[in-house]
Amino acid sequence: MQLHQHSMSETISKRYFQEIDNINQYIGVEEFFNIESKLIFEIYHLESAKAKKSLHELIDILSIRFGKQVIKIVRSYFSVLSSIVARKLLDNQVPSKKAFAFNIACNDMIENQMKDAEFLQFADDLIDFFVYFIADRKQPTFRHQTVNKVIMFINDELENDLTVESIANNFHISTSHLSRIFREHVGITLVEYLNVRRVEESQYYLRHTNKSITSISDQFHFCNQSYFTRIFKKYTGVTPKHFRDELHHEFYRFEMNDAATEAKDEKENEVQNV
Repeated sequence: MQLHQHSMSETISKRYFQEIDNINQYIGVEEFFNIESKLIFEIYHLESAKAKKSLHELIDILSIRFGKQVIKIVRSYFSVLSSIVARKLLDNQVPSKKAFAFNIACNDMIENQMKDAEFLQFADDLIDFFVYFIADRKQPTFRHQTVNKVIMFINDELENDLTVESIANNFHISTSHLSRIFREHVGITLVEYLNVRRVEESQYYLRHTNKSITSISDQFHFCNQSYFTRIFKKYTGVTPKHFRDELHHEFYRFEMNDAATEAKDEKENEVQNV
């Protein structure tokens, strides 16, 4: 065993020094990790257009180095990138089981959904998925910490049958107090926010799985498919079926701003302008 390990170490070392000798002939390779760092920053800050451009730049560098083997290498790199993003999710306090599931799902998509002839389009789709997932996991920054904790709790438990009462009980506060502080800071009621998050999450299942609309409606605890369709159209402008069939429809995303802070700023501006 030790002899085998020693032999393997020598083989890897030899290959490494061969690559060091060869690498100077490939233009742009030295920028690879700088661009990759920029890419991770862009993904983490939800800058999907910039991230797609950076990933294409990385693919160009890989193409220069690996030529006809580039698709095989790109496939491997997409898996590496998924692992890097999964670790970023852990840094953002995503439960480890969800980060692990994210990594497995990405690798399954790369292995089974990526077509060689469409690898550049797949790169863009992968970035969209990264940004979509991270957007749901960004730490909220409302001034009221209970509101922040409630939002993160909803993110983690969204596929359970959440109600205002069950959430209030989890945080040992009254439903009236929870409803008041939530609307005061988020700008919509907690019931509305639950529907918003269910619609946001259901979009992924409509676009990227073969689950029936009825099954997705049940998964997110809408009382029936008709109600799911009505709420989905309210926020996205289209029915679940149209969203699934017409791929040009962009994902709906609720913009969260601290309504209490904005109201305070507006009041201060009014006072200053008097």
